[in-house]
Amino acid sequence: MTTRFDHVGLCVPDLEAATAWYATALALTAAPVFAIPGTDLRGVMLLHDSGFRVELLHRPSARPGPAADSPLEAAATLGYGHMCLCVDDVDAEYARLVRAGAGESMPPRAAPRPGARMAFVTDPYGNLIELLDRK
Repeated sequence: MTTRFDHVGLCVPDLEAATAWYATALALTAAPVFAIPGTDLRGVMLLHDSGFRVELLHRPSARPGPAADSPLEAAATLGYGHMCLCVDDVDAEYARLVRAGAGESMPPRAAPRPGARMAFVTDPYGNLIELLDRK
């Protein structure tokens, strides 16, 4: 049996705005919006050419949960912590995402793995996104 990671799902307060931001910021293509019959849940799957996917989910009745101010704080809360994207140039991708409206959470720096660099940004809703090179 083969197992592989398929996607990460994020609940967002505005499906259309989140779709536009993720599609632009991470070069994702949106599949058609779907709805779960008998509920107020709608969503969309966003796909990247490399194969990773982000599913955005929206329910009008959803309430905000705790939002971590930093990667270290996120690691002190059980549940979703962050998603990580491997990139060729952490510094350039960090700067590009901040220009695209991402929040600055942890500026680029050396990663614990020798020779690697890492950084964290947040999407417009406070979800952490790690940027990592694995040189």
